[in-house]
Amino acid sequence: MKNRGFTFVLFFGVFWLLPLILNAQILQILDLSTGKPIEDVALFNLTGTKSVISDKNGLAKLEKFGNKDTIYFQHPSYHKEVFTKKELELMNHRVFLRRHIRMLEEFVISAHKWEQNKSEIPNKIKSIFESDIQFHNPQTAADLIGSSNEVFIQKSQMGGGSPMIRGFAANSVLLVIDGIRMNNAIYRSGNLHNVISLDPNIIESSEIIFGPGSVVYGSDALGGVMDFHTKRPILSTGHKFSISANALARYSSANNEKTGHLDFNLGWDKWAYLSSITYSEFGDLRMGSLGNADYKRLEYAVNIEGNDTVITNEDPDIQKITGYNQINLMHKIRFRPDEYIDISYSFLFSKLSGVPRYDRLIEYKEKTLKYGEWYYGPQKWTMHALNISYDRACRLFDETKIVLAFQEFEESRHDRKFAKPELRNRTENVDALSVNADFDKKIKENATVYYGLEAIYNNVKSTAHKKDILTGIINQAPTRYPDGKNLYVAVAAYCSYKYNLSEYLTFNTGIRYNNVSLHSTFLDTSYYHFPFDQIDLSTGAVNGSFGIVFHPGEKWQVNLNLSTGFRAPNLDDVAKIFDSEPGNVVVPNKDLHSEYVYNLDLGIVKKVEDILYFELTGFYTILNNAMVRREFLFNGMDSIVYDGELSKVYAVVNANRAYIYGGSFSCKTNITRHISFKTNLTYTQGEDQEGIPLRHVPPIFGTAGVQLNTEKLQTELYLLFNGEKSNKLLAPSEQSKTHIYAKDNNGKPYSPSWYTLNLKMSYQLNSKLVLNTSIDNILDHRYRPYSSGIVAPGRNLMFALRITL
Repeated sequence: MKNRGFTFVLFFGVFWLLPLILNAQILQILDLSTGKPIEDVALFNLTGTKSVISDKNGLAKLEKFGNKDTIYFQHPSYHKEVFTKKELELMNHRVFLRRHIRMLEEFVISAHKWEQNKSEIPNKIKSIFESDIQFHNPQTAADLIGSSNEVFIQKSQMGGGSPMIRGFAANSVLLVIDGIRMNNAIYRSGNLHNVISLDPNIIESSEIIFGPGSVVYGSDALGGVMDFHTKRPILSTGHKFSISANALARYSSANNEKTGHLDFNLGWDKWAYLSSITYSEFGDLRMGSLGNADYKRLEYAVNIEGNDTVITNEDPDIQKITGYNQINLMHKIRFRPDEYIDISYSFLFSKLSGVPRYDRLIEYKEKTLKYGEWYYGPQKWTMHALNISYDRACRLFDETKIVLAFQEFEESRHDRKFAKPELRNRTENVDALSVNADFDKKIKENATVYYGLEAIYNNVKSTAHKKDILTGIINQAPTRYPDGKNLYVAVAAYCSYKYNLSEYLTFNTGIRYNNVSLHSTFLDTSYYHFPFDQIDLSTGAVNGSFGIVFHPGEKWQVNLNLSTGFRAPNLDDVAKIFDSEPGNVVVPNKDLHSEYVYNLDLGIVKKVEDILYFELTGFYTILNNAMVRREFLFNGMDSIVYDGELSKVYAVVNANRAYIYGGSFSCKTNITRHISFKTNLTYTQGEDQEGIPLRHVPPIFGTAGVQLNTEKLQTELYLLFNGEKSNKLLAPSEQSKTHIYAKDNNGKPYSPSWYTLNLKMSYQLNSKLVLNTSIDNILDHRYRPYSSGIVAPGRNLMFALRITL
């Protein structure tokens, strides 16, 4: 069935699209790097008496121009080009434009939920464009975010990816898809992998806000916000029906990945429909062959006729029992009845098969594998969203956007101890409703107000049972969360103000009020005798920000930003029981309070014509009332029996303070017309007031590489590198995970430094076909990124064919 799903997408896409590939165009304007059509390119003659504009397919008619005319091609994001009509004929009526180095004129949406010039925003924001995504070919949305080279990605298993931003991760960073928050009441403080539910092949762009984003986005946006924008249905440019489509087939050798993707757009004058499907299969992941031999998978457990058996791994570089598959669907309908109203409905669906949790499958207890099975059950995510935009100005606003969304989350955990027949199954279902209303109003030529309202409702249901795999008998089991009613409600209002004092100076400020409440009840207390049978929390928070953007010269930008953020306790923080690491158990704490951050950012951006671009940013963050795991007492006891094992009791508690600081540097320079060099470096340090290192602070990491861009070929040769994280810099919870870390000279766990050499290439076969290939980890190094359970891929060959029409 797995192969049939992939084959269907691949062959249906290829055979359906192939007849259309051969259609020739009179004149088409394309992006040199991606081969994508460029819309809104101005073509004009020397005197400006003749001109045309390219359409959404990059097409432009040359009827107005004579054979002796010199034709200028101009677009704000691309280098200007000049050709005669005769030269265009010799070029087969195809023009490739080279994109400028992305500089200050870049526009972003995430800062205030409205498109704004980046040169007026004090926040550090990293944009990832569709062209970047297509060139890097990320297997998952976590890999997509990681391709920014400014966000660290932790992986407990291959079907995972937990972004770390400025020392925060999991429920302390916010995921947003098309303006809708994905974070819900059970997002945990440990490593969180829900971002892989998103399909990277339908992402049009993504923006990463570094630092608190609570003024616009509310709770959880402490370390940053990852804002994803999916493709929109495209209306026809005239009264005629239009159709366009994209297809992808990709293979990767390290994990035997096979991915097929197809999307198509139907456009009319007022209606449009967009549909997408992606199916991926991943086999067991191969690690590198050169490096720490302790990482090898020497043996693994299988169940043969009801008996657990340890099997010697014939190839220890193959990480046995890591494969999974995934399907993503998207449907969008758009209706634009007039020039003021734009309405769209979106349906997104994602389902992962069972995902083996590799970091648990390699645990040992008394020299024997601890688990016979440990896997995340089918993870499902469904989202329905209605988006209404209205841009007819009135006294209250110039534009407004209203988003109504309903999301369903289902995730489950299944584990069984080695040689034991009882398989524990725990399932969580979350129904999440949200309403957002955002407005903007230009109150004078140089001043704009942005304001909005938000309401969130989460309903969580937690169930559990144990099944004897030999007899099939099912018995009740303690749930992960309280088994009664679990409700999480948040309401908020915000207002921000942007004022351009002059062409050199811009002020940004904002304020937000949030109110969050939580209600949870325990019905069955026979497993654990809690001193309470329900948990009720209600908290309010006021957040603010103030930023200055200063342009001391035409190509300089200096950013100063002061901001606060907060995170209210959710159900996972206050009411969860689970084993956090071997021999430890986390219990509920009903006396938990919100945590707050106070952040200072200072950034400098410089552009030297179209030759050099660099950005340097430093930050300092104070985390107050930090929610951290600490030793705890349960009914006066510091240890209890959990899942048949005596475990030390921990709970999430409020520590006094933590301090996080660091910076990032990025630089890109055009050495010649076709060759460029770029590099990124990110450094973070963090500890609480007792000097204890924080868990989600990665080692120093970065990249450096050389790019070559010609008319049809784009290549990049680059290094990825991570610094060492010594034992004394590991958080206590990380030091206890001895099975995933290397050992230093004193036999203590630590995370060694590593680097990989990589090569990516993209070749434009014609205006419709692009061939991508890459060799990752060319030197075949064996390494495990900080805090990760699974070892990184070894040498990996990737081939992909993209069809666009």
